[in-house]
Amino acid sequence: MAAVAKIPETTLWANRKCLLICAVVAIANMQYGLDSAAIGSLQAMPGFLEVFGYKDPSQPAGYAIDGTFQRLIGSLLTLGAFLSSLVAGAFAHFFGRKVALWLACVLNAVACIIQISTTDKVAVYIGRLILGLANGFLVTFSNIYAAPAHLRAVMVALFSEWVNIGSIIGAAVTNATKNRLDKASYQIPLGTLFIVPTFLAIGLLFVPESPRYLVYKGKIEAARQSLKMLRGDSLSPEGFELEWVEMVKGIEEEKHTAQTMGPLDMFKGTELRRTLLCYGIIATQTGAGSWFIISYSTYFMIVAGLSVNDAFKFSVMNTCLGFVGVNFGMYLMRHVMGRRTILMTGSVAQGCAMLGMAISATVAYGTLSARNCVIAFSALYMFSYNAFVGDATYPTATEMVSTRLRSWSVGSAISLGYFLAWLTGFCSPYFINPEDLNWGAKYAYIWAASNFCCLIFFYFCVPETKGRTLEEIDELFANRVSVRDFRTFKTTIVAEALKAVEDSIPGSEKKLATKEYVNEA
Repeated sequence: MAAVAKIPETTLWANRKCLLICAVVAIANMQYGLDSAAIGSLQAMPGFLEVFGYKDPSQPAGYAIDGTFQRLIGSLLTLGAFLSSLVAGAFAHFFGRKVALWLACVLNAVACIIQISTTDKVAVYIGRLILGLANGFLVTFSNIYAAPAHLRAVMVALFSEWVNIGSIIGAAVTNATKNRLDKASYQIPLGTLFIVPTFLAIGLLFVPESPRYLVYKGKIEAARQSLKMLRGDSLSPEGFELEWVEMVKGIEEEKHTAQTMGPLDMFKGTELRRTLLCYGIIATQTGAGSWFIISYSTYFMIVAGLSVNDAFKFSVMNTCLGFVGVNFGMYLMRHVMGRRTILMTGSVAQGCAMLGMAISATVAYGTLSARNCVIAFSALYMFSYNAFVGDATYPTATEMVSTRLRSWSVGSAISLGYFLAWLTGFCSPYFINPEDLNWGAKYAYIWAASNFCCLIFFYFCVPETKGRTLEEIDELFANRVSVRDFRTFKTTIVAEALKAVEDSIPGSEKKLATKEYVNEA
């Protein structure tokens, strides 16, 4: 048994102030859920199709939507998010993360006004692109905000929590307006997109800038005050000092080993491994098939033979199951499983759900049994994705990259994720639209195989980071520790920070010895 220094692990209640601040920032992700639910449902809504579609008596809703328009309203949003995520690192470097979020709120409001007020398809395209630009900043900067090591998974997983809350609100609103045949049927759901920029813009007035970002910018006193606002109430003075010293020491060491700080540094030395891991983990969100299910679930069910009313009801049900899954996954990450195990479990569960959906469409196409299988396996997929891969990808991906390059690395990784999502959104209608290949649920064969490929990646490439501080993870990568040894490798940075605190604060040694030392095998 060896004595190993650890940063204090405090309860969620003790960290309620930090949790509330992180929840305010994470509300940015609610926009993604609102938009996904609204746009996914509008494509099956008669009131929307009367304006932007065409009459087709052969379709269950009596209307159909042009495949090009369907692809563009989804893909332009993703293209905008891709572009803004790509420049997120440079923007944050010069202007800061809070400014980026405020700018996103303004763009969001502009995009909503355009989409609500127009009946012109070109104007809709412009609105979708601007909304995508806003979403890229919202997702990137809300997911790199500070959190203590033992609560980081829970706090970053608030991304999925807010996405599902947004999806539930969006699904409930579209379900309430689906039978209207006027413009209000789609203008009301689009109006819910004002919720996020309004609340976030106000909430940011009370949110401090990330302390690690401020340390990197040389604003030491502001960084200390930011950390005190986040963590001061949940730690003893000695414990706070230990966390502060470890943070500053880790950043100083990182600055010492790196002569430059820019996007090209992501691909140099040990940073290359970290960047590729971050990219790979974010890419598995698309590889899991989530964009296909989330964006086209309601439309997909109608194509499979469900009535419009039934499709909307099951869409709401799936969204609620996703919300339950998010909370189940957060509990697992905090108390039961590591990040790596969560990701591998999700790949298996999601792959099986996709495979079941595809097989049912193959052996019993057009039957009631096949239709029921679409409903059941879609529900199982939504629960599994939100509980496992959807919950764990952002906490894991943001932990993979170094502190000094976090905005660059996470921004470009999310940009890659949006590109893959755009590719999925652009290509999916070719497979499921009756005008094109008309595969229906057989399209899920592709996503079943993709999930099993993700499983291989998680097993061989992704290390376990649960319980490690960001500075410890920096040390592990700097020492080129293998995936297999990541969990057991003994780091030294916390012990060094502990010694520095003991030297600077007389009498702190006894207090810290009982609180910050644990025995490990």
